[in-house]
Amino acid sequence: MEETVLEKPICEEAILAEEIPEVKPAAMVNKNGVKAEAATASGGGGVASGGVASGGGGAATGFSGTKIFTWFMVLALLGVWSSVAVVWLDLVDYDNVIARAKEFPLNFSEVLQGKLSAYDADGDGDFDVEDAKVLLDEKEVKTAAPKKETLKKGVKERPVSLVQKEDKEESAVEEQTEPIVEEVIQTTEGSEEEGQLPPNPSQEQQAPEGESPDGVGTPAKSEDATEESFEGKLAVEAGSFEAEAAVQVEEKAESEPEANVESVPELETVPELKAEAVPELKEEPVAVEKKTTQEDSEGNAEDQPEDMLKYKAKKKKPKLLNTFEKTIKTDIDAAEKLRKKGKVEEAVRAFDTLVQQYPQSPRCRYGKALAEDDLAEKMRSNDMLQKALSTYKEASELPNATPDLIKATLKKRAERQQFLGRMRGALATLEKLVQIFPEDMALKNDLGVAHLLIGDNKSAKRVYEEVLVIAPSNGFAKVHYGFILKSENKIAESIPFLRDGLESGDPGTDDGRFYFHLGDALQRMGDDSAYKWYERGHQRGHFASVWQRSLYNVDGIKAQPWWTPKDTGYMDLIKTLERNWRTIRDEALSVMDKTTGLFVPEEENLREKGEWGQFTLWQQGKKAGESCHSVPKTCGLLERYPEATGCKRGQIKFSVMQPGTHVWPHTGPTNCRLRMHLGLVIPKTGCKIRCTNDTRAWEEGKVLIFDDSFEHEVWQDADSYRLIFIVDVWHPELTQYQRQTLSPI
Repeated sequence: MEETVLEKPICEEAILAEEIPEVKPAAMVNKNGVKAEAATASGGGGVASGGVASGGGGAATGFSGTKIFTWFMVLALLGVWSSVAVVWLDLVDYDNVIARAKEFPLNFSEVLQGKLSAYDADGDGDFDVEDAKVLLDEKEVKTAAPKKETLKKGVKERPVSLVQKEDKEESAVEEQTEPIVEEVIQTTEGSEEEGQLPPNPSQEQQAPEGESPDGVGTPAKSEDATEESFEGKLAVEAGSFEAEAAVQVEEKAESEPEANVESVPELETVPELKAEAVPELKEEPVAVEKKTTQEDSEGNAEDQPEDMLKYKAKKKKPKLLNTFEKTIKTDIDAAEKLRKKGKVEEAVRAFDTLVQQYPQSPRCRYGKALAEDDLAEKMRSNDMLQKALSTYKEASELPNATPDLIKATLKKRAERQQFLGRMRGALATLEKLVQIFPEDMALKNDLGVAHLLIGDNKSAKRVYEEVLVIAPSNGFAKVHYGFILKSENKIAESIPFLRDGLESGDPGTDDGRFYFHLGDALQRMGDDSAYKWYERGHQRGHFASVWQRSLYNVDGIKAQPWWTPKDTGYMDLIKTLERNWRTIRDEALSVMDKTTGLFVPEEENLREKGEWGQFTLWQQGKKAGESCHSVPKTCGLLERYPEATGCKRGQIKFSVMQPGTHVWPHTGPTNCRLRMHLGLVIPKTGCKIRCTNDTRAWEEGKVLIFDDSFEHEVWQDADSYRLIFIVDVWHPELTQYQRQTLSPI
């Protein structure tokens, strides 16, 4: 520490001469109110009554007493002035010390009260300069510059007792935070796992593929189409969640197109809590725990006050160790520390050793499963992930597993099954969880989503009805139940559930699909408050704007409702369509006969009234069956244009609309395409299309181009049918790499 020059001590001469200057007696008032002279030693006086012998006279013992008193006074005065110098001359930055003390695992309320005895490094009973050195390194003491950083570099100077206390309480915090992060569910492609539920007839039905010419398509209910991280994500239109879950990984696919297993965020790490260690909670059966909110969502945690998060963390501290496992907690913690530090290979070996030593320990086996899971992600190996799934199952079935460990293990297993696309296997696991913990509403909510992912809306509806009977204010159940009602075209009935669920702010409710469907339902009921919800969805980051409400997007590409041929850069394709429009029209008319069955009714529930038929040639970048055999010339014209035939997020099809048809205002699912309409048979009046607030009409032999991710609406009030040819093309600003890696719609 740099020496600071202080003012000359008033007692310096006395120290050198081993003398004390004369001090005049001071009048004192005793407790009876009588004045008395203070007995103070003088340089040559005798012993005063009740006083101490002076250095020059009195008894022989007086000299020794004077010396003692002299040094006592000297040390006292030095202590006072040292304290003054430390405080007023800023020898130590105590503000910084106090701030740094916050980062230690002690009760900070004691710091505010000045009770810093825990840091009494020199054992003198108070917190002084020497003790401050424990908290500040030499550089900080010299400069007295406040810094906000961790105390890792000062660990060597801290008392051993503090280090042990910190390590112990850090371990307690790590253990209590584990379950909070074990509830994120993701889904990707894959096959079913053994032990699945018996197939339900309604689960096996496949929704017809296809998409409306002006809007959102009904997804096919195929597990092969699922490749997405899942947390209550819903389909854009009615029927099933599963296929639209397939397209939510477009950004992940762009960065890692050849990955064997999708990269997901590490689920087991949470920010370290900076407060006193969480007290151990009383062990209670988890089965009787009542929860009214979805625990899987992490998005809303940031909006909550920090002290509330700490309170919740304490309340949710899991009991993962049984009585025996507490005796080997040190070994388990050491292996777990390796895993959390990213040393997953070492962690797998450490836990494997523990499993061999203690084969009946559920916690050791659960730790091994987590380590194998992390290793699967690192290796991008489905085989390793399958091994982790087996280990999760083994851990949950061992005797003496605590309820919290069973819950954490099976939830993790269901999550990873969905990640692999094994929807029915995940459904079976969640069914088992609900049987074990029947009063856990979050698990029931997860089960409902699992039913939706396989297209079993009926079973999902039953689950959410059960949740709402027990917990009528459960926002997660409300929005999902409202979605199901809307998919059944029960528009008016769906509105209060969707609205109340969104207003609840419960985890898992802040999803663009719910804003989308609530606004759509309100629009269909003629309620202008729809745009209030669209605006709220935009403010929450779900929509690019109030008008542009697609949900599967690539950021940063040009956004405008209407496009010119020159804007698109696809001039050759557009000229080919317009030059050959009669050939295309004639082939379309040849297959319009209802007896052929090639034109099928629009099934996306976009019509308010009327008849609307479609004949699809390309779907998701692939030819639609044998359709081109009926219109070979049209297909031959398009083969040269991969921007159209290879557009995995679009379609190529004929669209015929009969008089008296109205299509609700709606938006397409993605901003990654543009939609071309070639007029083939257009009545002179009565047919029009609106995109945002700009309304236009078709012309025979001419191409209209618009971005259908913007709100649009169609009227057919003519006296005869309207026939157009629809060609979707990639958005011109998408790179070749993006076109290859974006998931289909």
